Amino acid sequence: MSSLKRTVSALAFIVQSIIVGLAVAFLVVLVRPDLMPDLAASRRASPATFADAVDRSGGAVANVYIKRLVEAGTDTGRIRLEVSTSYASAVIIDPEGYLVTNYHVVAQAAEIRVQLADGRIAEPEIVGVDRETDLALLRVSMGELPAIEMGRSANLRIGDVVLAIGNPYGLTKSVTLGIVSATGRGLLNLATFENFIQTDAAINAGNSGGALINSTGELVGINTAVLAQDPGTEGIGFAIPVDLVRGVVAQIRQNGRVVRGWLGLEPDDLTAAEIAAIGLERNIGILLVNVYADSPAALAGLRGGDIILSINGQSISSSRQAQLLVAGSAPGEAFEVELQRDGVRLTATVVVGERPAADPVDVLP
Repeated sequence: MSSLKRTVSALAFIVQSIIVGLAVAFLVVLVRPDLMPDLAASRRASPATFADAVDRSGGAVANVYIKRLVEAGTDTGRIRLEVSTSYASAVIIDPEGYLVTNYHVVAQAAEIRVQLADGRIAEPEIVGVDRETDLALLRVSMGELPAIEMGRSANLRIGDVVLAIGNPYGLTKSVTLGIVSATGRGLLNLATFENFIQTDAAINAGNSGGALINSTGELVGINTAVLAQDPGTEGIGFAIPVDLVRGVVAQIRQNGRVVRGWLGLEPDDLTAAEIAAIGLERNIGILLVNVYADSPAALAGLRGGDIILSINGQSISSSRQAQLLVAGSAPGEAFEVELQRDGVRLTATVVVGERPAADPVDVLP
């Protein structure tokens, strides 16, 4: 019984203490409200910032300075050469000193200098170039370097935040912010194989070859060009997706060049009216305008006027799709091609050849 009394007394004391505490708190709020914490301020979110992403990747973005000899006319009509200087960017992708930039940055260069984020300057070696994707691989011998972490451009979604880091107009370490406006952009006549990320992050002269990063600081693209068909055009820039960069770099490091598949044909897209007239399924089929003599396609019996419907069971709806599919294959691989000729469905086996090199490139040896 005495134990029950002690328990009741203890509970009564606790309740009394709570009541007294609440009364004191009420009086404090009533008399001195300034002593209470600013609850609204404590809930206020920290300012949005991408400083951590820039800190994580900015050290891997280098400035590139290029000198070229250009022809200049004189009053006498004789040609003389002048030195032209331009700016660009590059991204360190390997601690051993490998950097990626655009092919058009190093093309026809008389002198190339790379300045790292820590201020050191070096003349890079050109390991290899790929004109058809507008990429070039450089290397400097300066010890271990801070390499950027490479993300996955396949994971990008329209609306994702991205930042462009580079050397626009010689303004080093410049960062601009935007979003992914589109992916898979082509038909821009910027390169043979186009699969660009479109962004409204400002990409200006000198940003070429620089890094397009995501909000965590991973590399998702190499900044390449801005749409400038109209002087008033703004907010439309393009970057080469890092997934494409990764494959090109691996081939250059392994082979000194990029090896691509080739069938030796010239395709063209069909219009909706042509598809309907031929009686094809909607958006399926491309026209072979020309088949090159002695090419893999010619040896397999394909000819101009044929309509390709599928390759290895994959329906073909555009010449760009077929071009990327074939280029991504290895020489010697066999393709089953379904086609239509004079209204008759046929199947042909084509053994992929190696895509001939593009026109000779002129880069610093």
